[in-house]
Amino acid sequence: MADQVDRPKKPDQSRPDFSLELAAINDRPDLFSHYDRIVIGVDEAGRGPWAGPVTAGAAWITPDQWQDLPSGLNDSKKLNAARRRDLFLALQDNPQVKTATASSSVEVIDQDGILNATFKAMDDAVMVLLQQHDPDVDVTVLVDGNLAPPFPRLRQVLQNPPVIIPVIKGDGRSLSIAAASIMAKETRDQLMDDLDQQYPGYGWADNKGYGTKSHQAGLAKQGVTPHHRRSFKPIERLLAATPTTR
Repeated sequence: MADQVDRPKKPDQSRPDFSLELAAINDRPDLFSHYDRIVIGVDEAGRGPWAGPVTAGAAWITPDQWQDLPSGLNDSKKLNAARRRDLFLALQDNPQVKTATASSSVEVIDQDGILNATFKAMDDAVMVLLQQHDPDVDVTVLVDGNLAPPFPRLRQVLQNPPVIIPVIKGDGRSLSIAAASIMAKETRDQLMDDLDQQYPGYGWADNKGYGTKSHQAGLAKQGVTPHHRRSFKPIERLLAATPTTR
């Protein structure tokens, strides 16, 4: 019988890791102490809902301390509400990660379109994250999805052009993007909870502005609010048929 040969195990693809970030840093040990290149993960929440802002999260993890992150970081969609909330709080308390969020309002969404509004929120979130850094720092941004946002504000302040890398399903591959996705999702959920208190009857605390049956029932009964996206077809059709607003 031929000797059995142990095959190398494939890396676990079920959870995000730090390999994309390390690749961006080029595995240079000197950068681990100086952080001459900052690798930031970016993700968004709320592109599909009929109401409320779109929110982006940004996260930077200390390269040589990434093992000290809260356990269980993952794509926010794979976490239940309680676990996502716990991680949201833990990320803010962890000194090895810096996070920031920013939102684009319904007015920006209706004026510029949801994609441009999303890109603006991403740009704003990264700017908040980098507000205390020198402009000569080198920046790589890992963005969830297949598109590279333009980041005009970021490009304007940095001395060296940023490297923008779109990562398909990045929130399940990169710890930085996973952290950003949790920050974005939880922040937007809180905003929708607040709006639900101001405009009850649409179910926003539960549906977060998506076009569920409860949301549709609220629209049929109470009409369109200032926080509905008038550029979205369902709201546009509703206003054309019955231009009732609150």
